[in-house]
Amino acid sequence: MSVTTLRRAARESVSGLPRQFWWLWASTLINRLGAFVLTFMALYLTTERHFSASYAGLVAALIGLGGMIASLLGGVLADRLGRRPTLLAAQLATAVTVAVLGFVRDPAGIAVTGFLLGVASNASRPAVQAMMADLVAPKDRVRAFSLNYWAINLGFAVSSVYAGFLVATSYTAGFLVEAAMTLACAVLVFVKVPESRPERPEPKPDGSDAAPVADVTMLTVLRDGRFMLMVGLSFLISVVFTQSSSGLPIVMGQAGLSSSDVGLVAAVNGVVIVALQIPLTRFIEKRDAGRLLTVSSLLIGYGFALTAFAGSMASYALIVVVWTLGEMVNAPTQSGLVARLAPAHGRGRYQGMYAMSWSVAALVAPLLSGITIDRYGAGWLWAGCAALGTVAALGYWVLMRGLPAAGDHTEKGAEEEAATAAAETAVASPA
Repeated sequence: MSVTTLRRAARESVSGLPRQFWWLWASTLINRLGAFVLTFMALYLTTERHFSASYAGLVAALIGLGGMIASLLGGVLADRLGRRPTLLAAQLATAVTVAVLGFVRDPAGIAVTGFLLGVASNASRPAVQAMMADLVAPKDRVRAFSLNYWAINLGFAVSSVYAGFLVATSYTAGFLVEAAMTLACAVLVFVKVPESRPERPEPKPDGSDAAPVADVTMLTVLRDGRFMLMVGLSFLISVVFTQSSSGLPIVMGQAGLSSSDVGLVAAVNGVVIVALQIPLTRFIEKRDAGRLLTVSSLLIGYGFALTAFAGSMASYALIVVVWTLGEMVNAPTQSGLVARLAPAHGRGRYQGMYAMSWSVAALVAPLLSGITIDRYGAGWLWAGCAALGTVAALGYWVLMRGLPAAGDHTEKGAEEEAATAAAETAVASPA
């Protein structure tokens, strides 16, 4: 493939999106470039503060619990107060709690601050996802979510490299750098990103009332059978995918590989995403979402199942490539489906419920992997991953049956297109 072809492919992948989207995308990248404290939290608590592994696990659980609560709370606030106020408040709260955590020494204080950090750092996610759905035309949403996912992984890959050297010098400096980067992200949103929440229909000029729009509550979300099925399937995929940070490191350690070996294999995931996410986006954005979700579920489930046959670093790395390809297809396609299923004035709540499926999985998956490995052996864990991937694939096939195509002008689709009309008229490529 020539350089000219690659340039054209890159240009087509990023062109035609609103300028406001790119400012939001830039804020995501800045945020992820500075988001590394949670990665080193267990190491910080056990080596720097000399707490037990059990206490470190407790703090991790409290951070996860905060994330579960924040997923729903952030979604409700994004719909009631607006995307921009919710995002700014979450970012400012994250900056404060990260900075405070760097100076707290009391075990109870660290636990409480960790819980608050879990709430603050996760409350912004539904607002960001809802704002992207507001700003981007329906036909471009999968591409937009894919580009945002690429920014998340690029930022994480870069921060993981320099953060290791930074915290080796001073953990306190690491906390303060993350706080400063999060604050910079808030400033960028405040200056450049406008509120995007769709307004409810107002009375017409002739005095007649506009068609009433039903209120969306969390009960509305729970009663949406098709959407809740998608949330359940997302949970199954999340449980499998979370084995990358729970079951996989344990099994690799039992196989005699060092922590540096585990880190190098884990880095393959980020490298593949950074290298291939944008080219892959051009392939998936025009494909049927049901087929993409079915195939990606099988790639993730059976990709992890292949771990049962790994015996060297090279084989582990190759297996990571398999399930990473599934992740790269699944994540943006699912985000696009959430935006497609959610009514415009309830996107925050819908995105919050979707985010909670990942938060719950982050709590459940480590427990399942530990118990399964200890009682039954790692083989059963990887067989379980294959089973969950198969169930999810079948579930997505059922989910997509009878769902109108993304381009159809259904009542909900018409509402979405009206909400994004302004964004389509302000199209601009990134500067």
